[in-house]
Amino acid sequence: MKNPLIKRIPRELKSEFGKQLAIFLFFVMVIGAVSGFIISADSMIKSYNDSFGDYAVEDGNFELRDKADSELLRSIEEEGKIKVYENFYKQEETGSFESKLRIYGERKEIDRVDIWEGSMPAAEDEIAIDRLYAENHKLEPGSTIKLDGKELKVCGIAALTDYSALFENPTDLMFDNDLFGVGVMSDAGFNALPDSHLHYIYSWHYNTKPADDAEAKTMSEELIKVIAPKAQLAGFIPEYANQAIVFTGNDMTGDRTSIIVFLYITVAILAFVFSITIDSTITAEAGVIGTLRASGYSRGEILRHYLIVPMMTLTAAAIVGNVLGYTLLEKFMAKAYLDSYSLTTYKVLFSADAFLYTTLVPMAIMLAINVITLMSKLKLSPLRFLRRDLSRRKKKKSFRLNTRIPIMIRFRLRIIFQNLPNYITLIIGSFLANAILLFGMIFEPMLVNYSDTVKENMLASDIYILKTDADTSVKSAEKGQMISLTSEVEGYVKEDIPIYGIKRDSRYLDFDHDTDGLIFSTAYQNKYKLDVGDTVTLHQQYGDKEYKLKVGGFYEYPATLAIFADADKFSELFADEDSMTMIFSDQKLDDIDSRNIAATITENDLTKTSRQLTRSMGSLMTIFLAFGIVMFMLVIYLLAKIIIERNAQSISMTKILGYTDREINGLYIRATTIVALGSIILTIPLANLLLDKVFEIVFRSFPGYFEYSVSPLLLLRAGLLGTGVYIMIALLLIRKVKRIKLAEALKNVE
Repeated sequence: MKNPLIKRIPRELKSEFGKQLAIFLFFVMVIGAVSGFIISADSMIKSYNDSFGDYAVEDGNFELRDKADSELLRSIEEEGKIKVYENFYKQEETGSFESKLRIYGERKEIDRVDIWEGSMPAAEDEIAIDRLYAENHKLEPGSTIKLDGKELKVCGIAALTDYSALFENPTDLMFDNDLFGVGVMSDAGFNALPDSHLHYIYSWHYNTKPADDAEAKTMSEELIKVIAPKAQLAGFIPEYANQAIVFTGNDMTGDRTSIIVFLYITVAILAFVFSITIDSTITAEAGVIGTLRASGYSRGEILRHYLIVPMMTLTAAAIVGNVLGYTLLEKFMAKAYLDSYSLTTYKVLFSADAFLYTTLVPMAIMLAINVITLMSKLKLSPLRFLRRDLSRRKKKKSFRLNTRIPIMIRFRLRIIFQNLPNYITLIIGSFLANAILLFGMIFEPMLVNYSDTVKENMLASDIYILKTDADTSVKSAEKGQMISLTSEVEGYVKEDIPIYGIKRDSRYLDFDHDTDGLIFSTAYQNKYKLDVGDTVTLHQQYGDKEYKLKVGGFYEYPATLAIFADADKFSELFADEDSMTMIFSDQKLDDIDSRNIAATITENDLTKTSRQLTRSMGSLMTIFLAFGIVMFMLVIYLLAKIIIERNAQSISMTKILGYTDREINGLYIRATTIVALGSIILTIPLANLLLDKVFEIVFRSFPGYFEYSVSPLLLLRAGLLGTGVYIMIALLLIRKVKRIKLAEALKNVE
């Protein structure tokens, strides 16, 4: 015999259409977005991991000041137990537009190239360039590019496997695929370029691969002890520490973990909402359930009946969400990575993890919550349901409110106290939604602020780092000395710190030269929480010596980690170090041989972080902004709707007593309004504090410093946005109150 309860399902769907639609759309959005993200991330992570073997990615590289002879290389290979490959590059500024292009010769044995479009260069005037660099400058196969006065034809769009993230220097806080690019030429074409910016890079493969990063670290430390006494090192970077190689994999893996955590936090909030929704449904249908139980229906039959509608909604949402995840949203999420990283070609793979994390686990959680909530109520006797006596605890007398409080205010307080679990969930949901909303809102203004701060606090328009000392006729130019030491602090990423030796009458830096200690940048102070008098330990880059440096003061340099010392003190402290000459200048130095310039630090170098993050994170911030708004609307709408429904009989009674809809709204809607607006005022500052702490922890894993800064005006905008969203919801609630009939008060009267 067909179960007659099935006939109730269409009516339940119709009566609860608004609630079920809200839950359906939200789950579609969550499952689709997270599924698309995990699918694209898993496909790309597999392609990225496979590239190490498929394209023979190096185990590390070192740079020498001069070209090594075959005997030196053979000695390094034998003692270091490695195989060394020449991997020289030349770096030139482009003439067609402003950028630097790093060019390699043919790469047949190590760090091989993946061609996305076109072909590898064959002629002397052909070049294959990085895909992102090409996109940013609107280049394609057949385009031409000027380099050192020579016109080259772009024959291919490629991914260089040792530059999946376009870091010009391994110590940079962020890569830049706009003003920096990489490319490859034929050996004949490479040799035809001038040698003025030739870098003698030697990449290596270990004879026996290290098992993990810990072993790789030990092996690289032994290797540097082999190379350092034999040759003059200009650089040494093992693969595990090379940001250009490992940043992409670390970021994608970290993002994957973060998005799954984010998913389950969202599911947890929705679980609270579901439990309250189910409890409200049981309360509203208590008489029906009591009648069914008295008519002979078992608890299992009633349980299954009340599970059908929510599970139908979730199943439909899971199907639609997964379809969107594998199609439209996968491409959207993949674009966020492809706009940031120079990855090898990849194939979209079915991800069992995506289906498990985004579909099976959330549905299992929701099913468990539904079952537990329903079973805890269905244990009551049919008589208790018929009497609408669903409380397991003995009813306590309501606590007294001071009679001096006006009656309307007392009424609202009673409404709040009676619905306290709902309102607590509303506050928790509001907190999470505002954290997501703020994250989407603050990013762009914070990047603009970072860029402005960098520009306002530049030491000089140009800083030149020279290979050997040289003079210039530019009167505003000022010489100094520089070395780099390495910071290794537990809980923070290992990073190189420049130390500048500055003369006393410097026109560029004004600080106390007679202080007891060295002067640290405010960025260094903020990242490592330093105070005057603290001692900082730094290490030689390619040696075992340690330096314990006392903090003597701070210099307002908020975007870069740096240390400043009086020139005499610098010479005394670092007499054993091979320091380099540096020149501060407010204009270009054209009278210094470009072959003698090791590096130039300009405004573009210092602002690359904000440019790249704006480009790569812009689309994701839009998602977070939309997600925060939708979640806020969902939580408040569902909970406020439940509160109205649970008080429908009381609202109907007040109508019978002659209260107008406006007066009733002043009681019930205003009570919810007080809590909703109060939660906005309370949770936005808390969400701001949470994000501040999160940013601090996250950026310990990155070299450099990025300040978390949010203006009060932006917090106000977030509050006004939340208030505007709530006003829209309140209008829907007012309409619902208006539709409650006077006859409601006559129902279920004992």
